[in-house]
Amino acid sequence: MSLKEDVLFELMAAEKYISGQELAEKYGKSRAAVWKAVKTLSKEGYIITAVTNKGYILKKGNDILSKAEISLYLERDIDVMCFASIDSTNSYAKRLLAEGKQGEFLICANEQTAGRGRQGKSFYSPAHTGVYFTLVTRPQTSLQNAVTATTAAATAVCKAIEKLTDKNPKIKWVNDVYLDGKKICGILTEAVTDFETGTVDSVIIGIGINIKTSDFPNDIEGAGCLDAEINRSRLVAEIVNELLEISAGDHRRFIDYYRSHSLVIGQKIKFIENGKITPATAVEIDDRGGLTVRLANGELKTLRSGEISIRRQ
Repeated sequence: MSLKEDVLFELMAAEKYISGQELAEKYGKSRAAVWKAVKTLSKEGYIITAVTNKGYILKKGNDILSKAEISLYLERDIDVMCFASIDSTNSYAKRLLAEGKQGEFLICANEQTAGRGRQGKSFYSPAHTGVYFTLVTRPQTSLQNAVTATTAAATAVCKAIEKLTDKNPKIKWVNDVYLDGKKICGILTEAVTDFETGTVDSVIIGIGINIKTSDFPNDIEGAGCLDAEINRSRLVAEIVNELLEISAGDHRRFIDYYRSHSLVIGQKIKFIENGKITPATAVEIDDRGGLTVRLANGELKTLRSGEISIRRQ
């Protein structure tokens, strides 16, 4: 990490004033360099109080996305990149993978200028009111198992929200998180396959959450926001912690939670397959995250991908 990130990490962990001399000695830098790092953090929005003969202290409760703050809450040591603005965190992840980047890594942005959703749709990603991030994992499993990363991501989002707030989110199959009937989160999962071995080399899991976003473009319907006081850096870290725990174990362990938070079981729905819209009733979610539906003629069918909508009575 840079000295700025080291200083931020120390200030976040400190419960009392920490002197510039102590920071300088710990990182082998001058006090002037520490002072410059503090000034830079202040310009970025962190509220830091400096008192002669006492040192520096960071005001708690900031809501700034930063590599240092996300890393503080992460339970595993992975590479973290944080941007004020980016075209798309998923697109950037793809570019890094194409350049040969190895290992697991996280890309987070305060704003996306070309955020992407499923089915070629865009994802509205304004600055300061949401979080937009991509986690790249290395499952080394068959593609059939790796696609459950989508349901795992929805589970991780809901668990983190429940941990940090008093909200009770629900999941609309397969990958949208809802609160009070409004979509607050979208997930875009993409797999990079090694065709020689037939396994998935990496899974790109993109997540966008509306936290305070309330002014949506006219062409966006049914969107809402979390509307909670929450530290965005910690929210990102908690979701990543949940996801990495799921991806490292048996994917079947989280499916009961996913089922219990389903918004669609028992509902009359419509699904699109090969361009055709078909009415059905959602019956259950199987162990692989597929949605079993009952068609009008009574036939049961399991959906593995695609788009559904709930039919309003």
